[in-house]
Amino acid sequence: MLNGLHVEMMAGCIRNRFKKSDNNINSFTPSSSFIRLKLFLIKIFRFFYIFVQGGRLMRREFRGDISVSDLSTKRVTRSMPAITYIVVAVCWFAMLADGYDLGIYGAVLPSLMEYQEWNLTPTKAGAIGSYALVGMLVGAICVGTITDMIGRKKTLAFCVSLFSIMMAFSAMANSPAMLGLWRFLGGIALGGVIPTVSALTIEYTPVQCRSLMYAVMYTGYPIGGVLGALLSMYFLEDYGWRLLFWIGAIPVLVVPFILKYLPESVSFLMTKNRREEAEILAKRYNISLDAIDVPKCEQVQEDKRRFVNVSALFSPQYIRATICFWISFFMGLLMIYGLTTWLPKLMKEAGYPLGSSLRFLMVLNLSCAIGSLLAGRLADRWGSQKIISISYFLAGLAIALLSIKSSILVVYTLLAIAGFGTIGTTLIMNAYISKYFPAENRATALGWAIGFGRIGAISGPILIGLFMSWNLELAWSFYTFAIAAVIASIMVLFIPKHPGGMV
Repeated sequence: MLNGLHVEMMAGCIRNRFKKSDNNINSFTPSSSFIRLKLFLIKIFRFFYIFVQGGRLMRREFRGDISVSDLSTKRVTRSMPAITYIVVAVCWFAMLADGYDLGIYGAVLPSLMEYQEWNLTPTKAGAIGSYALVGMLVGAICVGTITDMIGRKKTLAFCVSLFSIMMAFSAMANSPAMLGLWRFLGGIALGGVIPTVSALTIEYTPVQCRSLMYAVMYTGYPIGGVLGALLSMYFLEDYGWRLLFWIGAIPVLVVPFILKYLPESVSFLMTKNRREEAEILAKRYNISLDAIDVPKCEQVQEDKRRFVNVSALFSPQYIRATICFWISFFMGLLMIYGLTTWLPKLMKEAGYPLGSSLRFLMVLNLSCAIGSLLAGRLADRWGSQKIISISYFLAGLAIALLSIKSSILVVYTLLAIAGFGTIGTTLIMNAYISKYFPAENRATALGWAIGFGRIGAISGPILIGLFMSWNLELAWSFYTFAIAAVIASIMVLFIPKHPGGMV
């Protein structure tokens, strides 16, 4: 039986293997950028080493040497099956690539606007930043149809392949128009990643660990942004922006691993009447087929009618909550994607050097990763509505204060607060709206709220580009994000109390 003690012993052995390397690194001069990069690469190597160890454990499960707990029942166990680590690790990597793809444009934007061959205006730069978000909206709409045809595993492999290829094409773009086209097509693939990895993570994680593993999986997105900012700090000035897009094509190398080792969704196999394949997977991972929720044809058609029938959200009971949720999502995503797209350029215009501006983006994304883990625990303790409203308000206040030239330490602190109140808060919003509405309206409520919010995400980069083209004072860009955060905070407070109490 693989229990927590065995996992901890394995982790201890792995840590001991790298302890000597860490000690050697710490003996060098801290100011050396090469040593910092070396430390980062060793940590990445350490992660993949643990990842490979998980693969070995999974092969032992295949042979029956290790028994795993039932993934589909609510029975609490101490052990975590190795297949959970494999699925979460693959999904985490896909989210990291997703975050890198979206975040790298903001990191290279200052260099792009100085690229003399293109003479890129702020308006065009903002539009290109929004093309990927338009593609994400299209991809989120289409991913359900694609998944129904080929399954979740192949859908994820297709999405990773497509956005990796589009990153390579972006690196070879010979005009702003072509870059915008490749960003749009890549955005379609990015829009399909999040729903797919979310479903796989939930299905292959024991019930008692789903919230934690989902949060861990989602940290890949902001860490991808951190990676983009970090690599830009080291390579942008010396090698140019095209290299950073080439790096974004590397995830295509992981596609064969996804196709070979990532299991297909058991619920998908059952839905397609491929029961023999489902039974093989169920036996391999000790999944109870009776516990798998397989929708019948009548239920699927009813769910589709419910999704289309958005008028149910505007009944007297829910109209106020629906409007408040929609506005909150709109303002929140406007703030998130506008800020991540333009932050390095805005900070450079404010007088900070490019290296510092990229570090600011890294701090923002890193605080988002930490915030996504902490926000859920705070919401469980004090209620989602209170935590979301406070987080949005603090983020708005911090962003407004960024308009004042301050010391580097103060800016780092403000960006950490802003990061916690952006992506981390949005994760709680997804859970909040899912718990607020009844089961029959839940998918409709969440889908339409996120869809309306995507309009805000598309608007954010364009709006700041227009501000810069109109030569407005730099402070107005920060004030715009701050106002959006405050409006989102107020709208959350106006959501009526849930009849069931704290959610």
